[in-house]
Amino acid sequence: MESQVTFVIGAAVVIFVLIIVGSAIRIVPEYQRLVVLRLGRALGAKGPGLIILIPVVDRGIKVDLREMFFDVPPQNAITMDNAPISVDFYIYMKVIDPMMSVIQVQDFFGAARGIAITTLRAVVGEMLLDDVLAKREQINEVLRVKLDEVTNRWGIKVAAVEIREIIPPRDIQEAMSRQMSAERDRRAIVTESEGKREAQIKIAEGERQATILRAEGEKQAAILDAEGERQARMLVAEGYAEALRRIFAAAKGVDSKTMSLQYLEALKDIGSGEATKYVIPMEFTRLLQPFVSHAEESTRDKE
Repeated sequence: MESQVTFVIGAAVVIFVLIIVGSAIRIVPEYQRLVVLRLGRALGAKGPGLIILIPVVDRGIKVDLREMFFDVPPQNAITMDNAPISVDFYIYMKVIDPMMSVIQVQDFFGAARGIAITTLRAVVGEMLLDDVLAKREQINEVLRVKLDEVTNRWGIKVAAVEIREIIPPRDIQEAMSRQMSAERDRRAIVTESEGKREAQIKIAEGERQATILRAEGEKQAAILDAEGERQARMLVAEGYAEALRRIFAAAKGVDSKTMSLQYLEALKDIGSGEATKYVIPMEFTRLLQPFVSHAEESTRDKE
């Protein structure tokens, strides 16, 4: 009986020792830090690796250094033009000072969510509905900066704020749908008119090019006709010139008697006509002078 009691007591002591040793030894991974409080006083952030704590005296609080995120459920806000909207978004942040995140704030997740909600309503209240819908990136940046200013004193760095969805009231959605439909119709009409204008411009350009080509063709044809006519006239003139040269060359070998005979032949042709008046050039009398002189010499010889 005594041996059994001794065994139970020994086992209890071993278990107690194991519990004490287990509570005294902590293994901290690379992405965590252990904030150690000794009798309520902060000793600092320990880790990574093996950390030895004094049982009962020391208390260790683990802090995750990895970037974390949480979503803010849809929040109602009113814009500057009194339009109610619903906005939900994500917040990405990480702990950069484990000591501050433990000492300065009790629950930094809840505190960051509350600051995000109030900041969102303040930012949206200073903007018109159209700006809220169109400037989502700007709202994200404003929220990030304002949240980071508050959480910085807790040792928290806000990396990004991303709005997931903005839902306006149903009547505004219907008005936006009508506006988008009207805008699409307007763009279709503008596109159609632009197409017609481009088509008319191309047709006019084609007609202009055709007119230019026709005028150019007519010009070239006129130039070719004029060049042909000029060449023909030159050939005719050259023919006349050649004929005159030949006549002149032949005329050099003709004496006055031959010319007189030619004139007489011409008078014969004139006399055979039906005209009653004749015009005899003065040169004809000079051409007949040799015949007159020859007749007078023949008369003197006979006497």
